[in-house]
Amino acid sequence: MPTAAPSAGFLAAHFSVLAFVLVGAAFLAVNLGLWWVLRPRRYSEEKLTTYECGENPMGTAWVQFNIRFYVFALIFIVFDVEAVFLLPWAVVFRELGPLAYAEGLVFFLVLVVALAYVWRKGDLEWVRAEDRN
Repeated sequence: MPTAAPSAGFLAAHFSVLAFVLVGAAFLAVNLGLWWVLRPRRYSEEKLTTYECGENPMGTAWVQFNIRFYVFALIFIVFDVEAVFLLPWAVVFRELGPLAYAEGLVFFLVLVVALAYVWRKGDLEWVRAEDRN
């Protein structure tokens, strides 16, 4: 089945999007090229060492971290993103009606259940009871 060619109105409506993408790509390319031309090229051993918050690096980079750091960070990100979703809902839920209010409460209930689960598992404690002994 042959498709029809796009109409002039369709192309005109989407030309601004194409122009925005092209200008953005050109801006990026010009800035990266300018940075490459202007940057200093003085490499030294100190400059090429790993930066560790102003401290001199000690030991190997292959250090094993406790998985608790990652779990704690993931829990924070999940609840932070959920809070971002709740903020617009809280601003306009009166205009959306009772169904939106109920949906927001269900969403909030899922968050409370998830928080209770994480709390019960002990993932919110930095040092667990079995690690203290």
